[in-house]
Amino acid sequence: MANTTVVAATALRQFAFFDVHPVKDAHDLASSPEIFKNASEISTVVSSSAGLLAADIHGSVHILNKEFVSTTSWVAHVGGRVIHMAERKGVLVTIGEENAVRGSLLNIWDLGKTDKRNQAPIQPSNKPHPVSCFALSSALSFLAIGLADGTVLLYRHLDQSLSPAASLTTLPKTRTIHESSPEPITGLGFRELPSPTNADAKDNNLHLFIVTTNSVYFYHVSGKGSGGSSVLLDDIGCGLGCAVMDWRAEKIVLARDEAVYAYGLQGREPPYAYEGCKSSIHTHLNYVIVVSPPTTVATTRKLAAPATGGDGDASRVTVFDMENKVVGYTGMFPEGIREVISEWGNIYILTNNGQLTRLAEKSTSAKLSMLYAKALYPLALSLAQTQHLDESYVADIHRQHGDYLYTKGDWDGAMTCYLKTIGWVKPSYVVRKFLDAQRIHNLVTYLQELHALGLANADHTTLLLNTYTKLKDVARLDNFIKTESRRSGAAESNGDLPFDLDTAIRVCRQAGYFDHASYLAKRYKRHEEYLRVMIEDAGKYGEALTYLRHLGAAAAESNLARYGRAMLDNLPEETTQLLIDLCTVSGPLTIPEAEDTTPQQSSTPANAPSYLSYLALSRAPAPEDKVEEFKADEEEDLTEAQATQPGAPTPSQEKRPSPTLYFAHFVDHPSYFVRFLESVAARRWGQSLSSLPSSLPNASSDDDEDSEKRNQAAVWNTLLELYLDGGSPEQQDKALKVLTSDSLPCDKTHALILCSSYSYTRGLVILWEKLGMYEDVLRFWMDKHNTSPSESSASTEVVQALVRYGPTHPHLYELVLRFLTSTPELLTRHQADVEKILEHIEKERTIPPLGVVQILSRNGVASVGLVKDWLMGRIKEAREEVQTDQQLINSYRLETDAKLKQVAELEDPMHAKVFSVTRCSQCSGQLDLPSVHFMCNHSYHQRCLLDHETECPLCVRQHGVIQEIRRNNERMADQHELFLADVQENGFKVVASGFGKGVLNMTRLDDVAV
Repeated sequence: MANTTVVAATALRQFAFFDVHPVKDAHDLASSPEIFKNASEISTVVSSSAGLLAADIHGSVHILNKEFVSTTSWVAHVGGRVIHMAERKGVLVTIGEENAVRGSLLNIWDLGKTDKRNQAPIQPSNKPHPVSCFALSSALSFLAIGLADGTVLLYRHLDQSLSPAASLTTLPKTRTIHESSPEPITGLGFRELPSPTNADAKDNNLHLFIVTTNSVYFYHVSGKGSGGSSVLLDDIGCGLGCAVMDWRAEKIVLARDEAVYAYGLQGREPPYAYEGCKSSIHTHLNYVIVVSPPTTVATTRKLAAPATGGDGDASRVTVFDMENKVVGYTGMFPEGIREVISEWGNIYILTNNGQLTRLAEKSTSAKLSMLYAKALYPLALSLAQTQHLDESYVADIHRQHGDYLYTKGDWDGAMTCYLKTIGWVKPSYVVRKFLDAQRIHNLVTYLQELHALGLANADHTTLLLNTYTKLKDVARLDNFIKTESRRSGAAESNGDLPFDLDTAIRVCRQAGYFDHASYLAKRYKRHEEYLRVMIEDAGKYGEALTYLRHLGAAAAESNLARYGRAMLDNLPEETTQLLIDLCTVSGPLTIPEAEDTTPQQSSTPANAPSYLSYLALSRAPAPEDKVEEFKADEEEDLTEAQATQPGAPTPSQEKRPSPTLYFAHFVDHPSYFVRFLESVAARRWGQSLSSLPSSLPNASSDDDEDSEKRNQAAVWNTLLELYLDGGSPEQQDKALKVLTSDSLPCDKTHALILCSSYSYTRGLVILWEKLGMYEDVLRFWMDKHNTSPSESSASTEVVQALVRYGPTHPHLYELVLRFLTSTPELLTRHQADVEKILEHIEKERTIPPLGVVQILSRNGVASVGLVKDWLMGRIKEAREEVQTDQQLINSYRLETDAKLKQVAELEDPMHAKVFSVTRCSQCSGQLDLPSVHFMCNHSYHQRCLLDHETECPLCVRQHGVIQEIRRNNERMADQHELFLADVQENGFKVVASGFGKGVLNMTRLDDVAV
């Protein structure tokens, strides 16, 4: 049974990372596995992809499963024994001795079939020497064999000879690459090529480490510069079995009595102090296993004969973690060690008496707990990195280490650990620990790192900036804002910032650091925030105006809509010019030379409420020692923003804003408002009140025509209102020009309302005339006369207006006639005008006489003598018309009676019809028989008529015309919509015509017999 007493190693910490378990036979739990009961017959044991391989002194090889039961076995060397074995990719290479062969024999086996693939003797010279060690590359490309006489043989391209097409005895020729007689070769190992996924690997060559009893060499096997002779690394060697490659196959480890050494291509590395005799060395994952007797007497491993048991063979097993410099296990085995095996994630130790012991590594969490208990956090971190643990486990180690240091009062050390947990531990866990004023500087460090890694949220930004302002640490505030801004230059295009920008600006504003807030807003092109700071907080209207010009039309449009009024209140001249340029210029808003943008005096930081009053730090006004530096940076950023405006459209593509957006800003500045509107109209559309044409072109064809028309109307409507509101003669003249102009797009209805509101008579008359509202003009003067009857100008204006409008609008005569005969004074004053009106009415027949009489008789103002002659003339004309109509009536009655008489005669069967016609109505020739007579008193020669003609040829044409007229009237009777439309225009006339044509009582022709 193994003795697990822990013995402290020199200069190395010792832990119990392994649990010891005896391994029993699968069929007999009281004894060790059957195959190892006679351990003296086991010559070598190695791990493989097929299972554990065990070879005995009889030349047989066994494949063991996890229960150490032989699943497959065969005789590898007949009549001999197996000395060395190695397996790669399912191919087993054995070196052994056979009675029939002089020297050692190399066999290659396919473990999938246990067939011998190749065989070759190992005999570089006539005098054979035993094989002391050998090494096989992971890709089966190279095989190195070390002999006891100091010779190293190398097989190149071994894998090519293992193809199925190759002969069984076809092996590449050996090459002697090293000779060190009389020093025997005690260790070989290939330094394997780095993994293809390792991007940091610089050495892609294959090297072979060669160890003798007194020296260490390396040989360049493949790659650039391969070949040549071996190179001496160190003049210290080791005994047989005391050299092995580490678990990464990058270094060779040597066990000597004074220490454990590791060698790379650059030479010896720092040794690991572990004194005592060593009999063998092995590897298991990242561990190195050293087997040594407990006495100071060195023991040598025999190759020819197995070791015998006894107390003199008692051995000690020590498991090192060379990377972390700890001892994971130390145990005594009095029976002596036969083999140390690394398989299935465990370490198996076979003693000389056949006992098998398993060393099972504890879980990583259990090992870390042991280290935590001893506060060995750096060692725990190193262990976690060696085990390639997830970053979350590493962060947890840092957290626990930080907690430990925090409890010890080491705030700086704790914060160093907490900084390494960012991204895995909630920031609030750390922040709460450092809210005390004594630890505020550590909190600043943590918050800065959060922002540098882009993991800070708005609360973190608020906390950090408030901390700066509480501490009045302007230098660190400057450094944070500027450094983080430059650091985020690449991330800015992706929209990723190192801190919450809105929060940073808000906190700086609240703390009174307006220069910092404006710097951030300008740096990240937060135009609205910058203008809010400059206008609402700092009062720097001149700088805000300059910034607006550099923004371009698109950004300036929305911001001026918000801050235009404040800008006009403080810089009316410059702001008005900017608005004019914005609405008229398609492209960059250049700064006029005459524009005065005198910067306003900056405000000092004022006391402001903070979100984090729990920091218990007094607030004071911010120092101004960095103001000049910020101004320089802002000018630089402004120039850069102007040169590289992101997404700025070209002047030809930029659409000018509507001037109506800024009308409300000029409420308190009418004079600037007039200037703004006049300039926009002149520069944008080429419209002005002057007779000279504008030198600027009209709106581009790309502008929306409907929108431009609405804007033009809004501008001139507003200008008209401002002109009327001014009241000065000059402005009245301008208003008159607007109203009389036919080219200016002023809304006539809107202008009419304005003129009425401001009692602008001239404008009202002009607009009524333009709108065709002539009756309104007359009624206006009539109402004015009624208001002031003593003034004659109003009635005179009525008569003059009638002279202008009456010829084209006859209905106005009746209106004026009523007005002039409404009072005796008007009739007396305009009697001649009334007579002219009556003459015009008589001439044009616009009003019937009865209508004139009714108009004049409605009151007692007009006398009969005024219209006596006119009435007598009209009565005479009426009588003549009545007489003419009576004569027509009589003639129609006589004709009707004659027709009715003729019809009656035709209908009377007793009344004989006498035909006295003597000439043919067709040819006018003398009638002779045979002849045809019609009841219409027309007679024809029979030869003059067509065959089967039954109607009078002369009358049938007349009747056809009448029938066609009746058909047309019948069709008109069905077209009700057309009839109704005619009735709406002239109702009585259309209805009378309908009755006269019989349309309203139409009888279908189909119902009338011809």
